[in-house]
Amino acid sequence: MAEYGEWNRKGATLSDVTAQKEYGVSRDFIVEGIRAGKLEYREGAIWGNPYLRILRSQLEQYIVEKLGADCLSSSKNRTELRKIKKERADLKKRLDDLQARRTEIETAMRK
Repeated sequence: MAEYGEWNRKGATLSDVTAQKEYGVSRDFIVEGIRAGKLEYREGAIWGNPYLRILRSQLEQYIVEKLGADCLSSSKNRTELRKIKKERADLKKRLDDLQARRTEIETAMRK
C-alpha cells in the first residue's frame, strides 16, 4: 500500500494524537481504519507513552472515503488557519520586542 520510502519522507507520517488535532478524528476512527486494512501503522513510544504512527496520505484518503471531501478540506483549512494565527502572534510578539529595544536604544542615545 505505502509508496517506497514514504515512511521516511518528512511530513508523510503523523501520530494518532496529531491526527486527532489536525483532522478532528478520534483514535477509534483511526483504529477502525487500521482494522479495515485502509491504514498502515507503526507503533512507537515516547517516554514510555505508546502511540500509533500512520501515513498522512492514507489517512486523508480514508477520511474522504468515510466522512467526505468536505470534512477533509474544512479540517485542513482549520489547521492552516491555526498555524497562520500562531505565526501572526509570534511575529507580533517579536515586533513588540524590537520596538521596545529600539526605544531603549533611542533613550540611551539621548543621554
